[in-house]
Amino acid sequence: MAKAGFDGVLKAVKKVRGGVKVDHHKNTAEKEVVRIPVPSQVTIPMQQHIGAPCEPLVKVGDEVGVGQLIGDTDKFVSAPIHASVSGKVTAVGNVKLPNGVMSTAVTIESDGEMRLWEGIEPPKVKTKEDFIKAVRASGLVGLGGAGFPTHIKLNFPPEKNIDTLVINAAECEPYITVDYRECIENSWDILSGVYTIKEMLGFKRVVIAAEDNKPEAFKVLKNIADHELDKDDEVKLMVLESKYPQGAEKMMVQSATGRKVPPGKLPADVGCVVMNVASVAFVARYLKTGKPLVSRSLTVDGSAIAQPKNVRVPVGTNIGEIIDFCGGFSAEPCKILTGGPMMGLAIVGTDLPVLKQNNAILAFAKDDAILKKETDCIRCGRCAQDCPMSLVPTNIANAAKKRNVDALKKTGVTVCMECGSCAFACPAGKPLVQYMRLAKAILREEGNK
Repeated sequence: MAKAGFDGVLKAVKKVRGGVKVDHHKNTAEKEVVRIPVPSQVTIPMQQHIGAPCEPLVKVGDEVGVGQLIGDTDKFVSAPIHASVSGKVTAVGNVKLPNGVMSTAVTIESDGEMRLWEGIEPPKVKTKEDFIKAVRASGLVGLGGAGFPTHIKLNFPPEKNIDTLVINAAECEPYITVDYRECIENSWDILSGVYTIKEMLGFKRVVIAAEDNKPEAFKVLKNIADHELDKDDEVKLMVLESKYPQGAEKMMVQSATGRKVPPGKLPADVGCVVMNVASVAFVARYLKTGKPLVSRSLTVDGSAIAQPKNVRVPVGTNIGEIIDFCGGFSAEPCKILTGGPMMGLAIVGTDLPVLKQNNAILAFAKDDAILKKETDCIRCGRCAQDCPMSLVPTNIANAAKKRNVDALKKTGVTVCMECGSCAFACPAGKPLVQYMRLAKAILREEGNK
């Protein structure tokens, strides 16, 4: 595709290893985000982030307003949870999450009013400590799919010598377009978020990175990078090659800065923090309004969806209700995913709640969900060639089949991010990602003995 509109934009500092070229299928790129009608009820799990689950702070019969705190914990790695609709708490019990894990959840019957909780007000932020406290109170977790509590990521110790903030606008998974729409529709929030975070946390440099298949987003993002607030020219826009998994944190850091995150380490260990573009925009909105994370945008698409859309939904909305808003199924769904087709989770039904970190619901008809027939490995090496983490997936798979713990420890499987590049590239149709997960589970079992 032509690279028109990229004049004056930085190119990636370093080309990352591995990865695959995937069909983008960005069918909803030009569809504005629309808000669904108020759901009749929401079911809000207390586990919506990496780390410790929250404890419910409400009981059956309580009346709640939008944004009211309904779950929290004093555990370090966690994020508070808030009511996404106004109404009455009708149940506090267990619910199954898309990943199959059971979680305590609060069910709220909506009164249809979406009445804000009376305690909502913009936070008073004057210092870095105030800022981190506000981000935690907002309930923000990584909106790109990871679900890591944002206040933990931003509360880095001075000795880390972190100097660079990388804004991730790559959105490299096929079908998903909500980050693209965030750039187009909420540019002022992104601008405000970028410069506020830079000022509050003292970043010396900000790199806003997006793939080269989003020229319209680049027009918007370039205005942010060239804004008069950037008096010292410390905010840069960078164009990345459209290659999956370019949006993964470690890949993003290497492309944007040339720094390589060592195995078992985090971007902070090489002086960087990575934030999703939607997370940055949310921070700006929260500081202005005090309204916590109670809704999110999703792409609903796939060959079995009648009317693909980008939608804004309250957290805890039933997935089936969202699909109905998009016209229901146009064909019998053979596979339904939360997230993208490369790293998303397959679900067995639609009677599940949307979580904070869900960025897509995809449903595919039979012809688009046929798996390759598995055949014998031909030792072509494509899985190793395309692995961004320099692993040899076939060696890991063989060791996992034999439950050979000693061999697995030598493979480096713990650094696998389960991006699916190996399985995508495998001509033999090997379920390599599943073997990666099995290998990790075997090592965890061994470690718990």
